[in-house]
Amino acid sequence: MAMMQGVQKNTLYVGGLAEEVNESILHAAFIPFGDIKDVKTPLDQATQKHRSFGFVTFLEREDASSAMDNMDGAELYGRVLTVNYALPEKIKGGEQGWAAQPIWADADTWFERQQQEEEMRRIEAENRATMQAAEELHRKKTAEEREGEKEEEIEIKDDPMAKAEAEVMQQN
Repeated sequence: MAMMQGVQKNTLYVGGLAEEVNESILHAAFIPFGDIKDVKTPLDQATQKHRSFGFVTFLEREDASSAMDNMDGAELYGRVLTVNYALPEKIKGGEQGWAAQPIWADADTWFERQQQEEEMRRIEAENRATMQAAEELHRKKTAEEREGEKEEEIEIKDDPMAKAEAEVMQQN
C-alpha cells in the first residue's frame, strides 16, 4: 500500500484525449458517475492546445473509483482512454508542469544521481569480483580434496600394509 500514499483518490488522470475533447466534453463524459468538483486539461504553452490528458476531480471518492473502473479503456472521440488516480501536483511539477521549469533546475540532483549510479556500479563490480574469487577458491579447494582422495586410494592399492590397515579399520 506504500505506493498509494500521496495519491488523490477523488482526482483522476485521464490520458489519451483526442484533440477535439475540451473540458466541457470531458465533464459530460464523467458526470454520469457523480458530482464533479473540477475538470482541467493543461495546455501546451506553445500551441495553446491541451496535451492529450486532463484531470477530473469528483466530490466523492466512490464516484471517482466508479468512473475509473468504467472509463479506463473506454473510447472517447475514437481514442482509448487511460484513467488512473492522479498524483499530487508537486510530483508533477506544480500547476504548469515540468515544461515551465528552466532546463538547469534539475542539474544538481542530476549530478547527484549520476554520482550515486556510478557508486552503485562500482560496488556491484566489487561484489561480482569478490563472488568470482570466492567461487574460484571453492572450486580449487574441491579439486584439491578430490585429488587428495584419489592419492589416498592409489597409496592403499600400491601399499599392501596400508591395504591391510584399511581392511582392519573397515571391520572395526
